[in-house]
Amino acid sequence: MGVNIREIIPPQAIQTISLDALRGQVVAIDGYNALYQFLAAIRQPDGTPLMDSRGRITSHLSGLFYRTINLMEHGIKVAYVFDGKPPEFKKMEIERRRKVKSEAVKKYEEAVKRGDMEAAKRYAQMASRLTEDMVEEAKKLLDAMGVPWVQAPAEGEAQAAYMARKGDAWAAASQDYDSLLFGAPRLVRNLTITGRRKLPKKDVYVEVKPELIELDKLLKLLGITREQLIAIGILVGTDYNPDGVRGIGPKTALKMVKAQPDVRKLLRSLPKHEFPEGVDPEKILEYFLNPPVTDDYKLEWREPDEKAIYELLVVEHDFSPERVKNAIQRLKKAYREHFKTKQLGLDMWFRRK
Repeated sequence: MGVNIREIIPPQAIQTISLDALRGQVVAIDGYNALYQFLAAIRQPDGTPLMDSRGRITSHLSGLFYRTINLMEHGIKVAYVFDGKPPEFKKMEIERRRKVKSEAVKKYEEAVKRGDMEAAKRYAQMASRLTEDMVEEAKKLLDAMGVPWVQAPAEGEAQAAYMARKGDAWAAASQDYDSLLFGAPRLVRNLTITGRRKLPKKDVYVEVKPELIELDKLLKLLGITREQLIAIGILVGTDYNPDGVRGIGPKTALKMVKAQPDVRKLLRSLPKHEFPEGVDPEKILEYFLNPPVTDDYKLEWREPDEKAIYELLVVEHDFSPERVKNAIQRLKKAYREHFKTKQLGLDMWFRRK
């Protein structure tokens, strides 16, 4: 779900940028968020995902492979960050998502029976499921491509934000705004869905471009602190208290944190029945401020393993041999042009000495 604070983000806090503007920058991408985007967007006309000859879903691999190459061709140093174990108080949201997906499967089947392909596609997207096997194959593909990935101990967005705060990444990338609550100095949205996209329920296409939001600029424009931003998230609903506080939207929440700048005092004053059983709003605040993260990672871009990529995509999952070979050549060229470390010759070394 992610926290929904778009309504209070001033237009001047959102900068539309080009992919070329990110050339040379390290961007830590929320891996699960990206894979779900690929699962939702890469579909057949009836809404079903791409599959191989054995009925295994491949939409996520297709999106990950071709989209990552596109980003690398622009010189963007992408690194994917994958979720670990979610906190205990996320159980309610995980269960809610499971029910939504189960209901979407039923509605998809009903839409197909009545021949409503537009609705079928919409419900099929809502029913997208990302399994552990699919995630492991995504990591295997990234290894073959020479693209680094990081295993977070808990939330991937928290880890990506930590990497950006440390300076190991220039920005975190996700569709959700949670990265800002976790303290990412910069958030890039739309990175994995840039391009021409059809609006839901409309026969209208729009050009989707990357958006950059800088945390310090946003906080200054709103006149609040990061703790107050987190409190706004808690009031409207996060992954840890999905329903938020009844009757409070983003604008009302903003007024509340300004009227009571002592965030902890504000959270203590909220009715306990507005939160899931066993969920303390102050603990949610603390989690956003100090989530479990790791320093056990190394961001290193390596030369792609052409054979391993071909084996996984073409031999194992029936991808088009010609298209994969062409994409590999593009990947190898991008690596040579933007990622390969140029070694100094001995004569140059002695001249520098």
